[in-house]
Amino acid sequence: MRHIPVVRRQRLGDELRRLRRSAGLTSDQTARLLGWHQSKVSRIETGVSGVRDGDLAALLDALGIEDPRLRSLLRALAGTTDGAPGWWTAYRAVIPPTYRDFITLESQASTAHTLETTVVPGLLQTPAYARAVTRAALTGTPEGTVDSLAGVRLIRQEVLTRAAAPLRLHAVVDEAVLRREVGGPGVMRDQLRRLIELARLPQVRLQVLPFTAGGYAGLTGPFIIFSFSNITDLDLVILDHLTNSLYLERKEDLKAYRVAFRAMQAHALSTQDSLDLIAGIDDGA
Repeated sequence: MRHIPVVRRQRLGDELRRLRRSAGLTSDQTARLLGWHQSKVSRIETGVSGVRDGDLAALLDALGIEDPRLRSLLRALAGTTDGAPGWWTAYRAVIPPTYRDFITLESQASTAHTLETTVVPGLLQTPAYARAVTRAALTGTPEGTVDSLAGVRLIRQEVLTRAAAPLRLHAVVDEAVLRREVGGPGVMRDQLRRLIELARLPQVRLQVLPFTAGGYAGLTGPFIIFSFSNITDLDLVILDHLTNSLYLERKEDLKAYRVAFRAMQAHALSTQDSLDLIAGIDDGA
C-alpha cells in the first residue's frame, strides 16, 4: 500500500463515514458484514490508517456503492490500484507516479480552474506545441520519450470532449503565454488558432491576463484547482513543478487560491476580448 498524506487519508475517511451513514449502517454492522474488527473500520474512517486495494473494494461493496466514477475517485483518493486500469497505465515507463495521480484526478474531476503564466494549458495544446514544450522542459530526453510524453498530454485532452460529463475548464493565461514562440512561428500560429477553436466549446472558458493588468496574485507560479461533483469536500490545489507536484488540500489553502483565481478572472479580459486579442496576435505573426 502506497504512502498517502494524512490530510488525504482523513478526507477519504470522512467520505467513507458519510457513505456508511447514508447506507444506514453503524461501524459495528459494517465490520460484521466484512468480517473485520470494528477498530479497523474506525481507523480507516478517522484517517489513522490507509486502506488496501481489496479492502476498499470490499468496503464499497458492503456499502452498496455501485457508481463506477465514485468508486474510481475514491480509489484515486486512497491511492489504490484495484479495478480496471486507466489508459495511462500503458505509459508507466515514462510518467512518474505523481503524474499518474494527477491524470487520475483530472479524469474524475468535474471542473478545473487553472492559471498558466508560461505555457498554454496542457489540455489546450496542439501536438507540435506539446512536443516543443516537453523537449524544452526535459532537455536531453530521447525523442521517443518526448513523443510518448507529448502523446500522454494529448490523450488527456479527451476529458474535454468525452460524451459523459466533459470536464469544465476555466483557464486564465498570461499574455506572455501567447507571445512566447514555443516551437517557432509556425507551431505558435497553429497553437493560437487551436486556442480560439477550443475556447468556443461550451465547457471551456478562456481568459487572458493582459500585460496592462500589471502585477497579480498568480505571478509566483501556475496552479490548478480540481473540483468533483460526486464527492464532498475533495477539492484540491496542485502546484506543478519540473520534477514533482505539490498537492494542497487544507481548507485555508483552497480558500486562498479560490480567492486569487476569482481576482485574476476579474482583472482578465472578457472571453470575447480574449479571443480578439489571440486573433490579433495570430494576424500579426
